[in-house]
Amino acid sequence: MTAWQPEFGVYIHVPFCSRRCDYCAFATWDDKASIIDEYMDALALEIRRAVDSGLRNAVSVFVGGGTPSLVPAEALARAVSLVPIVDGAEITVECNPDNVTDSLLRTYRDAGVNRISLGVQSMVPHVLASLGREHNPDNVTNAVETIRAVGIPTFNLDLIYGAHGESIADWEETVHAALALDPPHVSAYALTVEAGTPLSGDRARHPDDDDQADKYPIVDAILESGGRANYEISNWARPGHESRHNGLYWAQSDYRGFGCAAHSHAAGRRWWNVRTPERYVELVRHDDSTEAAFEQLTAEQVAAERVQLAIRRREGVARGDISSAKQEEIDVFVNEGLLVVESDRVMLTQRGRLLANAITIRLT
Repeated sequence: MTAWQPEFGVYIHVPFCSRRCDYCAFATWDDKASIIDEYMDALALEIRRAVDSGLRNAVSVFVGGGTPSLVPAEALARAVSLVPIVDGAEITVECNPDNVTDSLLRTYRDAGVNRISLGVQSMVPHVLASLGREHNPDNVTNAVETIRAVGIPTFNLDLIYGAHGESIADWEETVHAALALDPPHVSAYALTVEAGTPLSGDRARHPDDDDQADKYPIVDAILESGGRANYEISNWARPGHESRHNGLYWAQSDYRGFGCAAHSHAAGRRWWNVRTPERYVELVRHDDSTEAAFEQLTAEQVAAERVQLAIRRREGVARGDISSAKQEEIDVFVNEGLLVVESDRVMLTQRGRLLANAITIRLT
């Protein structure tokens, strides 16, 4: 009998951008277009070798970056097509609205892509400028129309709130404009300041916690009233359109990352690839390991992460997964209106979602 294994996903990293956003701390570059072809060849080779070594069938494939839609569609489609998948697997590609064309999406669709994630962030031009984004808001509408025309069945709109100069009215305009496009899924994240980014060096543009706390209930109310239920702190979806790939991360499932800086996890071991695309290409060419470093999680770390990840979700965390020493904390948070307990599940209230990090620290 085959031993039970958790669901398995694949992440593919494409590190190229036409312009790096001011808040971005990911492994992305806007000055390496000359090595795109080499990189995509190396990516395909790394995936092939993993398949030959017995790569498991994936329930989801997520192509992120960077800007995956910036590289030749055929090269990206080739990489996606190499991944072994289960029937009905979710296959997502992140796209910049400015890059979306009928031809691009048809190539993706023919390779099995069935979900697009559009980096929208805001529908207000001066807010996009504050974030260092360069796309035209009108192209979001064009991109959504093209997704539907090509027949890709589902898509996500990514939003960010809390940019310098973004008023409450600006944020309401963005959320209403996004909902008007009838998206099956919306993600909305509070702007964060990451070390080493242009945003981190410009304190005048740092987000205000109170402003962000005011904006979260706005997006929650608008999307919930529009039929998109909150199923994780920063994610809303129509039933059946929840992100399967993100669900793998939240459930501590196994996943394999391909490409520079991509992370992987298997049975409590986490590892990540070398960060720069040039070094990655060189290692793949010489059939050397692309692994830069790893960590082996202890049983205590796994248990703590289970609480940290599960409590962010609509279903919450089993009360029994929280240590006996922390049980009284649950009752304190319930009395403060930050948690509810139903059928032995501990769940965040809307107000509790705003304080999720602080609550989690006290529960783990």
